Order: sequence, then C-alpha cells, then structure tokens
Amino acid sequence: MKALEIKNLHKVYDSGTVALAGLDLEIEKGEFFALLGPNGSGKSTSINIVTGPTRLSSGSVKVFGLDVEEHRQETKMMIGVVPQEISFDPFFTVNQFLNFQSGYYGIKNNQEKIDEILERLDLKDKKHSMTRALSGGMKRRLLVAQALVHDPKILILDEPTAGVDIELRQNLWNYMQDLNKSGLTILLTTHYLEEAETLCDRTAIIHKGKLVAVDKTKSLVKSMGNRKVLVVTLAKKFKEIPKELAVYEPFQNEYNELHLHFDSNEVVKVLEALTLLGDRVVDLDIQGQSLEDVFLKLTYNAK
Repeated sequence: MKALEIKNLHKVYDSGTVALAGLDLEIEKGEFFALLGPNGSGKSTSINIVTGPTRLSSGSVKVFGLDVEEHRQETKMMIGVVPQEISFDPFFTVNQFLNFQSGYYGIKNNQEKIDEILERLDLKDKKHSMTRALSGGMKRRLLVAQALVHDPKILILDEPTAGVDIELRQNLWNYMQDLNKSGLTILLTTHYLEEAETLCDRTAIIHKGKLVAVDKTKSLVKSMGNRKVLVVTLAKKFKEIPKELAVYEPFQNEYNELHLHFDSNEVVKVLEALTLLGDRVVDLDIQGQSLEDVFLKLTYNAK
C-alpha cells in the first residue's frame, strides 16, 4: 500500500487560475521524499489538498489507501504537518498547547508522548514557558512537536527550516532521519535543495502544476551527465545576460551569482567568454552537477 497516491489531480480556482493540471505522484511507505518546484508550481496546493484546507477539482488523492474526499477525518489522523507559518495562541504554555493539540485528535493522557518529543527537540526546559516567550528557533521546533503529538503515519514538512540557524537545522534533520529510520514516511518541500539532495531517497519536481521529473535523488543528479557548473560571483547583476554566455544555460540568483552550465571539454571556451565581463567578476567556482542544476534545467530554464 502506498503512503500517498495522487492520480490525475486538477485544481482550478474560482478566479480561473490553474494550480494543478493532472498531477500524478506516488510515495512509498517509509520513504523520505522531496517535492520540489518553483513558487507557483502547485506544491502548496497539492499539500493543502492532501491535508484538507483545499478541495480538489478532479482526480483522486489517497493516504494509505483511503480517499481524502471520502475519509477526511481518518486521513487527517494519519498526517502530521509542519507548516511554513508560525502561529500559536500566546496565552498557552508549551505543555498546555501540546496537550490541547493532542485533544484535537481525541487523544487523552498524552503527557508521556509529549515529554518524549520535548526531550528530543531540546524543549524540555521550556515546557512551562508561554509560547509567546519562545525564540523563533524554538517556535519552529514547537511546530514539529505539534505535528508529532498524535503519532502520525506520514509527516509533511513544508519549508521547515526557513529562517533557522545552521545548528538548529542540523539538529532537526538528525531527528527527522531518526524518525524516518523508525518507519515514519516523510514528505519534504524546501527551497534549500542541498537538504533534499542529502536527505531524500527520491525526489519529484513539479512545474506549472505538472510532474516533470521523479526518480531516486542520486539518479536525477547523474542524469545531467558529465556536466560542470561555473558559479560566477558578480559585482552587479545583469539586466540582460550577454549573448556570448547564453549558450551555457545561464541562471542568475538573488545572491549576484551567475550559474553557467557546460561540458567538461568546454572549460577554455567558457573562461574566454568570461573575459568579456571584465571587472564585473568578483569570484569563480567550478562545481559538479547537483540537484539544484536538475531543478533549474527543468523549471527556470524550461521553455
């Protein structure tokens, strides 16, 4: 039985916006799975359909064999969600909040489970603190605790490490890996693609509401072949990339970096083309292909 089975999923909003246009996706029980896509690709809509806030237009979604439209309450019990947005009632303590969350799922006398989660997330000493007094990182951990109190069968992580420091991010991923090894199915969406490449068994990439790639994460990276990436740090971004560089599948990000993609035997040609940039070039770094390169090729650079 699949942990999650999405077939021919469509979602058209009342405004006429097409968010999903026939998405097909399957996640196996016990997988650590990444769902990637640029903003507006349909990731959030897909998650909201799986978890309940959004109704599908057509198609089907099953969680461990149960249709989410026909078995809404049962499927909600099987899912834990760590959302992007942090929102807590400021008048509860951490322990009160998690007991309230347990009650929402009909679970009484859940203190032992709550204490176990607080211990693992380094929140034990904040057990009786008001949620409003927590730091941003602690609130992010509390979101994870909230998603786990009812012992879900599948955990959905929607940008769980956005805005957190490196130490917290590493601690959180260590915990997620331990949970996955214990049998918990995990679905991750993230803009930190190195996280997906490191953690996830398989990765799906969606674009404009459709699946454009799904495979073992390592296989997706290998599919790029013996290509290289030249990361050029610029003093100033281009308004329009020079035509001499356009043949190298250029991509500019918000960090004033220009990514150029080329075959190993084109190194000299690429470096010659860079002389046209003059003192705009601050630094250079030649890298091997990564999941980010697959992502860019299939989404931002897609025609």
